[in-house]
Amino acid sequence: MRYIVGYTPNERGADAIALAAVIARTQDAHLDLVYVLGEQAPYVAFNPEGNRVDAAEQQVLTARREALKLVPDGVQATFHVREADSFAAGLIEAAVEHAAGLIVVGAASNGLFKRFTVGSVANALLHASPVPVALAPRGYQRSEPLTRLTLLVGTRQGANAALEVGISSARRRNVPLRLVSLVELDELRQKVFDLHDALSPARQHVQTVLAEAADRLPEGRVSVTLAHGRSIEEAIDSLGWEDGELVVIGSSRLAQHRQLFLGATANKVLRALPVPLVVVPRDYERVDTRPWP
Repeated sequence: MRYIVGYTPNERGADAIALAAVIARTQDAHLDLVYVLGEQAPYVAFNPEGNRVDAAEQQVLTARREALKLVPDGVQATFHVREADSFAAGLIEAAVEHAAGLIVVGAASNGLFKRFTVGSVANALLHASPVPVALAPRGYQRSEPLTRLTLLVGTRQGANAALEVGISSARRRNVPLRLVSLVELDELRQKVFDLHDALSPARQHVQTVLAEAADRLPEGRVSVTLAHGRSIEEAIDSLGWEDGELVVIGSSRLAQHRQLFLGATANKVLRALPVPLVVVPRDYERVDTRPWP
């Protein structure tokens, strides 16, 4: 299986490679490090003979050297150069060409340490990618494998695709799966007076999902949490997070078939998370020959 990693010669590119390597470790996945040249930039081929090169080619050779240096031992990776109208378009084209199961990018560089700020590239991917997209928070430096998956459980269209990815990924990796339902209390109070009654549907739904996951995972490997707060951000902050954790969430019901679209709630989640996030396209069907886990 192959993962497309969006590489730029900066902190964001280093974060993306670190996360891709962590996800790949237990699955023997191959990383395709993709360096996208803009529409106006000349395409340059590598010069392995060591002859004199021009400035543009030297820039690519330097990027290749620095990118491969960031790949940990034991993880296979190949460096690619692509021409595309945009960085996001180049990554999507590479994912389709290589039948990849995941695109990995870093968050925008101006975000808080280990928090997300969605830049133009990530935003474009989150509105167009046909495969899951993994976002690394700023300053992500983990090198050990994942220790737990957290699936944010929803009831809207697109939730089933994320549920399938979360369960299958936890089973394949033999890591615990935590099911979390987020409730924004301030929004509920505008609709109902009895908060206990308002939370009951969320509790019932998450228990239903728990039963399905428990049937497909080893005993004791799945748990459920109902997180609530005055805001989504407060609910996220109330949860305990492991350094080796990865969150899975489905895309908005507004997404086109088998594509991504990040809704309002998911955007709030993204900006509050201290751990990496994978967004799964609506109606995404995992294919055994190219699963992202």
